[in-house]
Amino acid sequence: MIRKATIKDIKKIHVLLQEYGKKEELLARPLSELYDHVRDFCVYEDKSHNMIGCCALQFCWEDLAEIRSLAVHPDHLGQSIGTELAQSVLTEAKSFNIRKIFTLTYKPDFFKQFGFVEIERSELPLKIWGDCMICVKFPDCDEIAMMKQL
Repeated sequence: MIRKATIKDIKKIHVLLQEYGKKEELLARPLSELYDHVRDFCVYEDKSHNMIGCCALQFCWEDLAEIRSLAVHPDHLGQSIGTELAQSVLTEAKSFNIRKIFTLTYKPDFFKQFGFVEIERSELPLKIWGDCMICVKFPDCDEIAMMKQL
């Protein structure tokens, strides 16, 4: 089941993102930032109400949003949970009349199944570079920028 995240989910989201951050498979976010953006997140719960996945939709501009922090607990990979989370935030973006959605990822093949195409990071608006400036990999980012027209 997918639902909007609550304050109670943030520490679990943090642990999950830290796990993938240590493997350099996504950008781990500080706990304080996750609390700031709790409304951006949705979580996937199993039947026992254990949070096993998360994804955020962050609005950047009136017609532009970003999918970020998509992660599924390693014990639950291969069960289409990531796909369901991605579809959920794409649906949410459409409900806000977002016309373009992007992501920065190490898993381009995953996003290609939703119609995302690779773009140059320089095609993204300057507004999104605020996060990049505080990233440990800046200025040597190796994530792949992808965009989808909705």
